[in-house]
Amino acid sequence: MRKFLWSLPIFGAATLAGILSTDRATSAPNSVSKSTPSSLQSAQSLPITRVILFNSGVGHFTRSGEITNDARIDLTFPEQDINDLIKSMVLEDMSEKGRISAVTYDSRDPIDRTLKSFAINLNNSPTFPQILTQARGEKVEVTMLTTAVGQPGTLQGSIMGVEKKKEASKDGSVEVDVINLWCAEGVRSIKLNDIARLRFSNPVIENEIRRALETLALSHDSQKKAVSLNFSGEGKRKVRVSYVIENPIWKTSYRLVLSQEGKPYLQGWAVVENATDEDWNEVGMGLISGRPISFKMDLYNPLYVQRPMVEPELFASLRPPTYAGGFNQKPHQQQFAGGPGGMPVPSAAPMPPGNMPRSGAKKESRGAGGMNQLGLAEQDRALYARKLAEEMDKKLNVGRAAPSVATASQLGDYFQYLIDVPVSLGRQKSALLPIVNKDIDGQRVSIYNPNVQAKHPLLGLKFKNTAGMNLSQGPITVFEGSTYAGDTRILDVQKNEERLVSYAIDLGTEVSAKNGNNTSRITKVRANKGIIYTETLIREEKVYDIVNRSDKDRVLLIEHPNRKGQGFKFTGKNQPSEETADLYRFESKIASGKTVNYSVVEERSQGAQFTLTNSSDDQIRWFINLNEASESLKGKLREALGIKATWDNSRRELDNINRRIQTITQDQNRIRQNLREVPKESKAYKTYLAKFDEQETEMTSLHEKLKQMQKQEEISHRNYEQYLNNLTIE
Repeated sequence: MRKFLWSLPIFGAATLAGILSTDRATSAPNSVSKSTPSSLQSAQSLPITRVILFNSGVGHFTRSGEITNDARIDLTFPEQDINDLIKSMVLEDMSEKGRISAVTYDSRDPIDRTLKSFAINLNNSPTFPQILTQARGEKVEVTMLTTAVGQPGTLQGSIMGVEKKKEASKDGSVEVDVINLWCAEGVRSIKLNDIARLRFSNPVIENEIRRALETLALSHDSQKKAVSLNFSGEGKRKVRVSYVIENPIWKTSYRLVLSQEGKPYLQGWAVVENATDEDWNEVGMGLISGRPISFKMDLYNPLYVQRPMVEPELFASLRPPTYAGGFNQKPHQQQFAGGPGGMPVPSAAPMPPGNMPRSGAKKESRGAGGMNQLGLAEQDRALYARKLAEEMDKKLNVGRAAPSVATASQLGDYFQYLIDVPVSLGRQKSALLPIVNKDIDGQRVSIYNPNVQAKHPLLGLKFKNTAGMNLSQGPITVFEGSTYAGDTRILDVQKNEERLVSYAIDLGTEVSAKNGNNTSRITKVRANKGIIYTETLIREEKVYDIVNRSDKDRVLLIEHPNRKGQGFKFTGKNQPSEETADLYRFESKIASGKTVNYSVVEERSQGAQFTLTNSSDDQIRWFINLNEASESLKGKLREALGIKATWDNSRRELDNINRRIQTITQDQNRIRQNLREVPKESKAYKTYLAKFDEQETEMTSLHEKLKQMQKQEEISHRNYEQYLNNLTIE
């Protein structure tokens, strides 16, 4: 519906294009032609000549071509790519006589708002009279039809307006549109039906109409935005533009051929996709095995920030000051380094041409025969690959045409695959390109991990990357001879790095994992400033019962959890052959028809500490009874118990005195109550009073004794703590 509505103005625009005539040679003076992109010579198409794909969801595209004098190159991009384009575009004019003028692109305003901004509004498909009404006051040149009666062939004048007049006809009177012009000889009225051509004398109006028509044409696809590259210069010269936009990551797919004799053979294919709306015709292609940091930023939409309203301060007028120049002033210099636009140059560390991966270079290389059909001889392909490597190694020379204002540096180490033949790929098409065809070093193994398969190990291969290049992550289809054997996958593998892959279940080998003799015992006891430290040796054993029922010998790799962070160390004769971040691998050779018991023993030392001042007598006696404790430590602990016994006696005596005082206090409260109730002359009163006096005498004695015992208890407690704090025996 949107495309249909936006196409409504086309009818009026087509009418206008048929009647209005433009003359580019005389349309604008120099002042206008230098400032308006539409006056620049439209250059030839700028095709894609180089594509560099990354594993981080972006592609680095380069377009190049030739232009003459001042030129404008028009490109279209999907709207979602405009932000990346603004962020990364780099322009180069390869001639000393050329420079980059500007890069313009469509705004995000609706089409009706954009059309409304031009001098002639083409919204709502205006009619010829409506267009002329908008141009009132403009000078025009009118060429009349040869059938017009009573009118000169050509008229020049200014538009005063358009009106309707009645004219007699066979069927009566009809209304006709008439334009009123102010000419040299006065006002003339001309029927629009008698006009063969009308041209505006003002080049600005002509340029506005041309731009409005271009906007209408580009609006047919609402998801595309136009980008215009403006170059200024003299003569024929080469220009280049490069940019980074979103693109599907390139992927790798491998074939691994195993045989009973000889080395394993690895073939790798790169999966590339042309997700653009343009065909790739014989482009130079590089595949970068790396993940540069890439992000999106909204640079396309206008962004506004709120600003505070500040009242102006009023001052008396001042004369403009003048400033004298400084002495011994050094010229300001600022240097910038790095790639253009702050982008890392993907080919900063290219492979030497002689060592580049040659996908399908040899006729005898297996599975790559299709590439020889491209018609390039071996010598020509080597020359092309060398030229492509040299071209990608060249630094972008944008400092002259568009000086850099940033410092750039390379981030990370990349590995690149250079396709040594030009690549042609249609829009929205994908292709498989061979990039690896090599024999590699490898050893057949069986891999057992109870968390993966509790009963059987997996058939696998322990290989070393001797292909001379990095291998990107991807799936591997494994063949035994010419028969499918299974699937596996690898992560990124560096050159000469060893890696393990598994592709099938080894039904001929069975493994049972069980716990062995797990023990723990204290190995050391020591004291330091009243704290007892013990070290306990924990021993854990894992026993693997292995039986090989196949008719072939097996090399079994047992994967065991890596508990180095918990302090475990391996003891005994069986030691790991390989360590990873998560596990260890033990290697055991199992002959055909044999059964093997393979044990893995781990030990770790676990420490504990006990504060003697907080420990009970039973805890201290437990340390005394430990066989691992030294006799000197045991003697000191016995002395400590003796000192503690003195302290305990003082505490018990204090408790007894406090209980007696509490008992007397409660009994005196009862006696006071009785004394208030019985008569003073009674015998009971005298008895209560005598007993109260007796208790008061005892209470005084108890309080004196309480003070002495509190002091004694404090001294014995201090002696005990000092003894323990000074107790240090290794």
